[in-house]
Amino acid sequence: MICDTCANWGYDEEYEDFICQMDLDEDEVYRFYASPEGECRYYRNGDEYAVVRHQM
Repeated sequence: MICDTCANWGYDEEYEDFICQMDLDEDEVYRFYASPEGECRYYRNGDEYAVVRHQM
């Protein structure tokens, strides 16, 4: 799942699990899981070094 590499994917101490930190409504969650590619319009690459590797 692409959530594993998303910058919006964070640990919630209350739930003691990783969750999406974006406030998604039911329709957005449904569209995300129903799409074959699992595309999310809030996805941001959480790899801080991606830009540096690109510049090399």
